[in-house]
Amino acid sequence: MRILILGDVVGRPARRAVRDLVPALVKQEGIDLVIANAENAAGGIGVDIKSAGELLSSGVHVLTSGNHIWKKKEIFPYLNDHAALLRPANFPEGAPGRGWCEWQGANGLKALVVNLQGRVFMPNHVDDPFRCVDLLLREHGQHSRVVIVDMHAEATSEKNAMGWYLSGRASIVYGTHTHIQTADERILPNGTAYITDVGMCGPFDSVIGMERETVISGFISQLPRKFEVAQGNVVLQGVILDVDPVSGKAQDIRRLRLHHESDC
Repeated sequence: MRILILGDVVGRPARRAVRDLVPALVKQEGIDLVIANAENAAGGIGVDIKSAGELLSSGVHVLTSGNHIWKKKEIFPYLNDHAALLRPANFPEGAPGRGWCEWQGANGLKALVVNLQGRVFMPNHVDDPFRCVDLLLREHGQHSRVVIVDMHAEATSEKNAMGWYLSGRASIVYGTHTHIQTADERILPNGTAYITDVGMCGPFDSVIGMERETVISGFISQLPRKFEVAQGNVVLQGVILDVDPVSGKAQDIRRLRLHHESDC
């Protein structure tokens, strides 16, 4: 089973890159399942109905998210009605939507996709992601041996800890949120693939997808400023994962960076 996992999709340039590049990539690589983090898909912060629909119609099967999922109020009812868009599972009880998806594809392939959010240096007071994922695996682990976990977190240590915590119980634990692709992809001793951050899909000549000058001036002045999504030199970043669908163990993980020729 081959899985394409894309990092945080930042704004319209990234949505266009997904639209233009993913269908061909799926065909060339024989991809069975495509997952992307959509929490920055609408204008660089949040996801709305339009941006979610664009990504799902571009060949993405499951959308994960993070702390910015609540920025667009229209997404609240959408989360309840569309199982393909996840919010972090460890938000308190009563939050719209859910943080897991029992995906079923062609040829009997199945996967449990779980979305978690870290607590270290993060703005939301969410529940414990470690205890949360234990509960989800008890309740839904029978769906498939293939378990995919998006750990949306700021601290590398917290992501790393989750990888080891789920070693042998998940097919992959991968980090999102920081938008910077790390070079530590590996397969842990018990067959769990791990990478601290899969990167972002968006303008590469930027500060995590935003216009450089605005971000730099904000650091210098410490004054409020409005971020704008950068333009040009758009990349698609993520990983391609091979998993044994019977055992759920990862067989190979490789980083991906593709350049999008045009953002028009």
